[in-house]
Amino acid sequence: MGFADLKKQSSLGSLTQKLVKEVEKQNGGGGGQDDRLWKPEMDKSGNGYAVIRFLPAPEGEDLPWVKLFSHAFQGPGGWYIENSLTTIGGKDPIGELNRELWNSGSEADKETCRKQKRKLSFYANIYVVQDKANPQNEGKVFLYKFGKKIFDKIMEAMQPEFEDETPINPFDFWQGANFKLKLKKVQGYWNYDSSEFDRVSPLLDDDDAMEAIWKKQYSLTAFTAPDQFKSYDELKKRLDYVLGNKSTRRSTVEEETEYDNYAATERKTISEEEITKKLEDSYQSSKASDDFNAPDITVSKSPFIKKQGDDEDDPMSYFSKLAES
Repeated sequence: MGFADLKKQSSLGSLTQKLVKEVEKQNGGGGGQDDRLWKPEMDKSGNGYAVIRFLPAPEGEDLPWVKLFSHAFQGPGGWYIENSLTTIGGKDPIGELNRELWNSGSEADKETCRKQKRKLSFYANIYVVQDKANPQNEGKVFLYKFGKKIFDKIMEAMQPEFEDETPINPFDFWQGANFKLKLKKVQGYWNYDSSEFDRVSPLLDDDDAMEAIWKKQYSLTAFTAPDQFKSYDELKKRLDYVLGNKSTRRSTVEEETEYDNYAATERKTISEEEITKKLEDSYQSSKASDDFNAPDITVSKSPFIKKQGDDEDDPMSYFSKLAES
């Protein structure tokens, strides 16, 4: 589909319905710093603000986002940080193990299952409209990794709850809307609840300039290419070692590099002691809450905090599926 065709489809018609149907279908069923990725920068008080615009699907691709499941947890044998084969409809050794743990009837097994459950992430191309913390990013195209909270806001824009609200396609150059990203710290976790879409408007008044932006976008289908996933046997071998079940060991350098790469994308500007305390407090408080709402945490010293809810798979959906299996 060419740029001219993209403009012809700039409406709430077939393209928006296609996106909505794809979400419904999906709901049914790395290493080092990546310069392609944009992240909002927080100030000293732990708040952040930026204005971005979600972009249409890259040339030759059908969807303006990609959905990815992954696992990241620590066991006796080290860290398990891998993409999940469930992303591409395959069987995953972690999913099979978690199913057994969840259905065992043991609360201890359920706690382990929560810590090991998969993490949900989305990737989309964005155009940075305003980034006061890093103004050099403004006017550029980046990949943006986000979680379920922001994705829900996108879906709410396309399918508003009330009759007096007009649906929009946030990914449209002409009839989309800028997204005001408002990030603040609430009880030690990053919160996006105040983020919102602005009024409908073209990204720019120049079609040629927007076409140039469109052509700078990064492939999204590359995230779910087969070479981005290890085989079932490779994942099982790694899992067995992390859980202390096998003697096969990777080099210390390889493990430390993998952990450092993962932590670099999740690191927050607080001390390790603060992180450990927050994790322990959250862990204790979760014991009194409903099973499905317990946070996915690992109580260990590490230089990052896992955000509760935003970057995770829907807990009710995930554990319900385990119980049904």
